[in-house]
Amino acid sequence: MNNLLVICIGNICRSPMAQGLLSRAFPDKTVRSAGIDALVGYPADPYSIQIMREQGIDISGHRAQKLTRRMVSEADLILTMDSVQKRHIESVYPAAKGKVLRSGEFGDFDIPDPYRQDMHSFRQTYRLIAQGMDELARKIAQIG
Repeated sequence: MNNLLVICIGNICRSPMAQGLLSRAFPDKTVRSAGIDALVGYPADPYSIQIMREQGIDISGHRAQKLTRRMVSEADLILTMDSVQKRHIESVYPAAKGKVLRSGEFGDFDIPDPYRQDMHSFRQTYRLIAQGMDELARKIAQIG
């Protein structure tokens, strides 16, 4: 399992933070992120950048990209932020079934979108992302 793909809607808030955490946890793996309806070319949200900087992770160079069929086919594991996105990916890309999980899968939770909300909302979202990524990292480490 060497190619991880993190998905959200716009690819500027949640998935860049998750990508940063997974990239730090697995520096030897390819970790990418994309959006179902990405704000293509936009940088990560300033709140996401600030929160990640506080964690010692620089996502300031991130630029949003739209999810493509190629990304889906190349990924060994696709992580979504909620069950709606998971169903969407599996519906649009039927070959992805079996390799799509919610980021909060093992804690049985969805991660809400903080887009256009305050820093407090972004911090709450970050905590859920961090919890989900920690749980997923443990599982991935077991698998290899």
